[in-house]
Formats: sequence, structure tokens, C-alpha cells
Amino acid sequence: MQPRIADVTRNTKETQICVHVNLDGSGESRLATGIGFFDHMLDQVARHGLIDLEVDAKGDLHIDGHHTVEDVGITLGMAVAQAVGDKKGVVRYGHAYVPLDEALSRVVVDFSGRPGLHMDVPFKSGMVGGFDTQLTYEFFQGFANHALVTLHIDNLKGQNAHHQAETVFKAFGRALRMALAIDPRAAGVIPSTKGTL
Repeated sequence: MQPRIADVTRNTKETQICVHVNLDGSGESRLATGIGFFDHMLDQVARHGLIDLEVDAKGDLHIDGHHTVEDVGITLGMAVAQAVGDKKGVVRYGHAYVPLDEALSRVVVDFSGRPGLHMDVPFKSGMVGGFDTQLTYEFFQGFANHALVTLHIDNLKGQNAHHQAETVFKAFGRALRMALAIDPRAAGVIPSTKGTL
């Protein structure tokens, strides 16, 4: 099997972002977005997804974190799409439930080739550290649109916004790990009756 690795750079007037992914990594990460809590969340994706992830982002944080967070989602989505290639042999679907104390979240992903995000996360606070919790949606919207996946994200319980966010990002990593695993019973086969994804 060829290495499932990608390097993507995306530059706009608002952000300059470089992302490296290895889908068959060990969960190592090197993250520099300028938003500490966001780095912490991306680290959860890498660790629980067993994806080696490097993100170097420079954005207009003097305005707010919106462009940086959204554009990291876009660039990461592009990198994952490039690394996964034609999707031959992958499981395709992944799901995870992850608890953290009182919080519980569920994430389901389908590498369908059809972008879509359905997210219900009623955050109990608008900010966690310097991170605007509204930007969680923007990150996942950018990712879904450019990785060409369908994502369902639900926070089922939670009173602490840090815990809510962390369960979402951990579950996302776990769901990716399941979906991107190579199915030994379907080696070289695209997991669709259509023959393409």
C-alpha cells in the first residue's frame, strides 16, 4: 500500500496555512495556530485518530479567530482528501461515542464524496480560553466541504463547554480512525455499489 500522506498549503489575504497529514501515523502532532485551545483540540484529533498531523497557521487573529479556524478546517479537509486518494480498501464509515466526565458526544462520518455537516452541539459557554465555541461549526464545515465527507456531530450531554468541545474532537478523531482503516476483506475495492466515491 502506498503511503497515505499529503502536504497542502493554502494562502489567502486572511490566512497562510500549511498542513501535513499521515493517515497511517502514530498520533504525533506539531501544531501552531495561534489559538491555544484550538491546538489542544487538533491534538485530540491526531492522538485519537492515530493521524500524524502538522499545522502551521498564520491568520488575522487581531480581528478574531474565525478565518484561522475555518481555513484550518478547509486545508485539513483538502489534505485528508488528497491522502486518502481513491478510497480503495477503506472501511468508509466510522463512528464514536466519547465521554469526558459529564459530557458525552457522538460523531459519525461517511467518506461518501458528498459533503454535508449536521451538527447539534449546544455549548454552555461562548468562549473556552481564547477560542470562540461558535467556530467549532466553521471548522467542521470547512473540513466536510473539502474532505468530501458527510459528518453528523451531536453533543448528547454536557454542562462544561471545554468538556463538550473535547468530546466532540476526540470522537471525531476516533470516527476518522475507524473510517480510514484498511479493511483486509475488501483490499483494493471501493466501498460503494456505484464503484466510485
